Amino acid sequence: MCGIAGVIASNPSPPVQQDVLLGMISMISHRGPDEFGLYLNKQVGMGSARLSIIDLSGGQQPISNEDQSLWIVYNGEVFNYPELRGRLQALGHTFTTRTDTEVILHLYEEYGADCLNLLNGQFAIAIWDERNRSLFLARDRLGIRPLYYTQTPQAFVFGSEMKSILAYPGINAEINRDALVETFVFWSPQPPLSTFSNIFQIPPGHFLLYQDEKIHLQPYWSLNFSDRDEPQIPMKVALEELQRLLLDATLIRLRADVPVGAYLSGGLDSSLTTALIRKYSQSRLETFSIAFSDPQYDESAFQKKMAETLGTHHHVVYTTYEDIGRKFPEVLWHTETPILRTAPVPMYLLSDLVHQHGFKVVITGEGADELFGGYDIFKEMIIRRFWARNPESTLRPRLLGTLYPEIAGLSDSARNFFMAFFKMDLTATQSPYYSHMIRWKNGMRLLRFLQPQPAQEWVSLAQRLPLPARFDSWNALSKAQYLEITTFLSSYLLSSQGDRVAMAHSVEGRFPFLDYRVVEFANQLPAEWKLYGLTEKWILRQIARNLLPEEIWKRRKKPYRAPIHKSFYHPNPPDYVTEITSPEFLEETSLFNPLAVNQLFQKASRGIPLSEVEDMAIAGILSTQLIYRQFIQHFPSPQRNQLPLNKIKVIRRNSEGTIL
Repeated sequence: MCGIAGVIASNPSPPVQQDVLLGMISMISHRGPDEFGLYLNKQVGMGSARLSIIDLSGGQQPISNEDQSLWIVYNGEVFNYPELRGRLQALGHTFTTRTDTEVILHLYEEYGADCLNLLNGQFAIAIWDERNRSLFLARDRLGIRPLYYTQTPQAFVFGSEMKSILAYPGINAEINRDALVETFVFWSPQPPLSTFSNIFQIPPGHFLLYQDEKIHLQPYWSLNFSDRDEPQIPMKVALEELQRLLLDATLIRLRADVPVGAYLSGGLDSSLTTALIRKYSQSRLETFSIAFSDPQYDESAFQKKMAETLGTHHHVVYTTYEDIGRKFPEVLWHTETPILRTAPVPMYLLSDLVHQHGFKVVITGEGADELFGGYDIFKEMIIRRFWARNPESTLRPRLLGTLYPEIAGLSDSARNFFMAFFKMDLTATQSPYYSHMIRWKNGMRLLRFLQPQPAQEWVSLAQRLPLPARFDSWNALSKAQYLEITTFLSSYLLSSQGDRVAMAHSVEGRFPFLDYRVVEFANQLPAEWKLYGLTEKWILRQIARNLLPEEIWKRRKKPYRAPIHKSFYHPNPPDYVTEITSPEFLEETSLFNPLAVNQLFQKASRGIPLSEVEDMAIAGILSTQLIYRQFIQHFPSPQRNQLPLNKIKVIRRNSEGTIL
């Protein structure tokens, strides 16, 4: 895993300067502190900050093909690279390293952009072609690894993180207000937008070709679901095939020249992948978990149970309100985008724990909820559709009590408010956004804090989300899964709560459930094999029952969350909270309504109970103000001189094209 960055200077701009490229790489050195490499050829510059995992001594980037006409810098892992290497050798390609990086380069040489269909992995790729003076950028199918770009009259600039792009002279951060609205409604900017104006994400499953100062962006893969509700294969066959795929997806993610650990949350997903590792590999396994001082969020008893059952060497990071409040600004520097939850902070602390124990790679259970109907939002959708058949029923909405048993303890007025929330747009079942509309409308309530308040309806926002041509032919669960994966998994869960907080401590997460073979197989399964009544991940539970203790495989999904307002007011707020919510700073940013913000934070400081929307507003306002302070008001100068000279490789072509 690495960080990459690069510049293609426009003619007649001056050549790319080595110091500029080093500065860009220095901003993302946390992604790969082991080695640094540059390729410079007049108007072209590409750089890499390497986290060495495969071929530790021989894989320093940039890497070229045999005739040095192609050069690659690359962030990620391709797990089927040994098989692809053999295929390429049979075609006559020769290799100088044992890396997957070089395999990708030769695949591109052989197949062009079609090589992406052969890759099983998580990646952000940059390949410069000297022959036709073109740059090829590509991002993995589900957007596990980030890749950003911008174009100015002087240059095309790209990088793994936006801070590397902002280190390029003349490029400054400016909050994109459309992206901010999307963040408050969907939890994150939706590709191609980013937090900052004029910096764009390459969407998941897309590649970009830059040539003659023109950008060509094209998809190479997209989510697809079955348009038939009946099973295509017998249940027994499906179970065997899913277990085979998941086992292989897990085992190939153990390929590394360094030790591999595992996250263990105590839930079904991470417990299952960890159990597969324990049963089918000889690897010594160490596991890592988060414990909370607040029992409402703590799952350490289940984590301990699984660690003891599997006999792993287990490590725990204990997280308090104060820890979350103190580390929040650090996390925002890495997420580079406002967040509506504090959940990324404990994950940041967890990756630090992994790093402290000498691990660079961890296996995680992310993706299972999206693929197999694990979230409450899917169950809510099923109940609401059932209720919509008889909107005046007083019995049908009681099913919501199976999801939220706390309803029974609410006062009559609170219970009525709760039910009214779920009754919004109840009969609009033909809407393509039915599963998510009430959540998005709830997010729209956050927009009242913005200044000026956007005059937008959730429908106009939702229409920004492109839907595939076959969307209407899918069943209700598949539609909901598509929306969840495309708006939440890639943009938030795998980014702010995934790549960013892990790579902040040079830790690479690997995701067996997001192996594209598992994804494509799961998407063809009948809805009732995923969500059986209101039992989530039913087919996974059938696999897990032979591998996990009953109390784990039968356990109901507990959403991973972290405390919000208590993290900033327990008992006193950190200094930065007062500073960035002061009237003066609110006036400077001009993003929020000072009166509305003051009322909210006064309420929080007095310990008055907050609604979920108010809690999200606390996180959203603080994180946005911190982003402004860190990236606009006080963006640091690149520390290029802090990169160790003995770890830097520079490849430079002279005017005749000779490598120096």
